[in-house]
Amino acid sequence: MFIGDWIRKWSDLFPRKTAVIEGEKRFSYVDINKNCNKIANYLLSKSVSKGDRVAVLSYNTHKFLEIYFAANKIGALFVPLNWRMAAEEITGILDDCQPRVLFFAEEFADTVSLLKDRIEGLDFFISLGSEGSEWSAVNSQIHAISDEEPLVSEKDPEDPHIIMYTSGTTGAPKGVILSNRKTFFNVLNANIFFKLTPNDVFLVSRPLFHSGGLLVNSSPVFYKGGTVILKRRFSTREYLEAIEKYHVTIAEPAATFLNFVLQEQRIEDHDLSSLKCIFTGGERVGLNLLREYHERKIPLSQLFGMTETSTLTWLPTEDAFLKAGSVGKSVFHGDLRVVNKEGRDVLPGENGEILVKGPILMSGYWNRPEKTAEVMENGWFHTGDLATKDDEGFLYIIDRIKDTYISGGENIHPAEIEKVLLTNPKIFDVAVYGVPDEKWGESGKASIIVKENQVMTPEEIVEFLHGKIGKFKIPKHFEFVDTLPRTASGKIKRHVLAKKHIDTMNNS
Repeated sequence: MFIGDWIRKWSDLFPRKTAVIEGEKRFSYVDINKNCNKIANYLLSKSVSKGDRVAVLSYNTHKFLEIYFAANKIGALFVPLNWRMAAEEITGILDDCQPRVLFFAEEFADTVSLLKDRIEGLDFFISLGSEGSEWSAVNSQIHAISDEEPLVSEKDPEDPHIIMYTSGTTGAPKGVILSNRKTFFNVLNANIFFKLTPNDVFLVSRPLFHSGGLLVNSSPVFYKGGTVILKRRFSTREYLEAIEKYHVTIAEPAATFLNFVLQEQRIEDHDLSSLKCIFTGGERVGLNLLREYHERKIPLSQLFGMTETSTLTWLPTEDAFLKAGSVGKSVFHGDLRVVNKEGRDVLPGENGEILVKGPILMSGYWNRPEKTAEVMENGWFHTGDLATKDDEGFLYIIDRIKDTYISGGENIHPAEIEKVLLTNPKIFDVAVYGVPDEKWGESGKASIIVKENQVMTPEEIVEFLHGKIGKFKIPKHFEFVDTLPRTASGKIKRHVLAKKHIDTMNNS
């Protein structure tokens, strides 16, 4: 059974069961399945078939999910695009994966207008907006097409069904190839650690273009026949009201958002008794945050994973406070090691790199076999993350070997920003790195060497970056320096710069 079959099966078994709640609208499993079939049959009518790429640029909506399942039904590869990126960044991704089709929300029509003539092989642009726009004529065609199950060729569990883009330490976006097999075992793991039933209601606040929103939160619920709640974005008040109104049983927001909830709302004013647990992951979780939710008798536990693996560890609810700060143990379907530089398993209390093996692994990086080879060794995936285990085997994340930092739940890759900054004719050299931020967990800082006889201001740099990278990637702090600390091989010592920033803050 493949991902698209889940919707078909539940629409047959429980056709009136609510699959998606979006605003005041409810969509049953039979509604979603018919819409999926219409999209799938339309794509087939345009000769879009197995192996072709179908990209989507949209906020969280039921239409996003319908395209996801429709693409799987015909064996096409679904490519979710990060709408926070600038048009240039999106163009680079589309150039790399060369989709046949781009679905997009009407809010992104201007962005699409900038790139529509620049992508080779992109034949169809389909707006998800209302009728009457210059892009939406095809909507009526999709609406009129058959909602019968599409007729497709045989598929294999190892067939890829998603290319999900992430960025490495080089700053160049990499397409992570995810197979049907990988997603299936991912949802099996999630069903275990979320303890899902068809009666569960999952509040999805993470963006669906992320592995967290699509594969860790939403997909497991559809496999189990539960209900997801979607919204473009939740305010802290709306978040609590949704839990109370819809009797939400599980949620998995970013830790930063959970901090905002504490700062902006009185949790005690809302009935949250339906919650089995709130999980969080993707960034460091402060012990104070865990303690404050525990004191309010709201179980808050941690997950840990990445696009290449989805969730690879989870902390059981019953251990959430006892093992506060831990991300738990390996998921059921997947193996994990923590090894030293010699490749030997570390002892409790020692630091090492996390390695992962099993059916939860990606198939590789799209068009980048050399990058795939760099992270795979004898079947083990090298995560680049440092961790330690206690004497009971619970895992604690120490740091990232790579220079990535996380701000507000978003992975920020310094080399990507540095590459853009170095195109400025006034800048000689630059280092970008993460520093502690009370509001966002971490924020970016840029240490810049300007060329001789040149003068720059932070405001000028922000203006230069605007439109070239997503706003969330623009550093918050800037300093102008004469030199940058480097290793003997010439690599910048970002940790030295970050420590200097922290020391300065502590002494001020």
